[in-house]
Amino acid sequence: MTLHADAHAVLSGWAAPSDEEEAMRKEFLRHLETHDDAMWRTCAPGHLTATTAVLSHDGEQVLLTLHPKAGKWLPMGGHCEPYDASIEACALREATEESGIAGVRLLPGPLALDRHEVWCHPPRSWHLDVEYGAVAPAGSAPVISDESLDLRWFPVLEIPEPTDEATRRLARRARERLRGAGV
Repeated sequence: MTLHADAHAVLSGWAAPSDEEEAMRKEFLRHLETHDDAMWRTCAPGHLTATTAVLSHDGEQVLLTLHPKAGKWLPMGGHCEPYDASIEACALREATEESGIAGVRLLPGPLALDRHEVWCHPPRSWHLDVEYGAVAPAGSAPVISDESLDLRWFPVLEIPEPTDEATRRLARRARERLRGAGV
């Protein structure tokens, strides 16, 4: 199965938890149906990306990166690559690369969708973000990558500014999924 087909299957089978996300789910599916290159950053109108909220082993903290372009505390995430076998694989790869933590375990997902303007193709392009949660092994120490200005653990319910509501929502949903999974 291609990455494009995998993303279409994942989004087709996902039950959106809100009316806003259901509208986005349909928009993402239309985008996939309209653009053969919808998974790649070369798709100028917008492209699917994967984001992951990495939680501490107990689910009490979330690891956030101070994004150099956005200037906000955000979860790990980014563009799909040709070697990603699935949108989940992309989410896990981005979480591992940007956190520097080996053994990160992805939670069942996706947990949320988000659409935001980005700088990939000026003057306007969009990331159609499929969002996941993950859990870091106990005692994990993050390592700042060259894609980040800073990397820190924050309590899930006390994420500092500057950030956005999508980050807060994803961290809460990841914690809820972790607790619900009994992991």
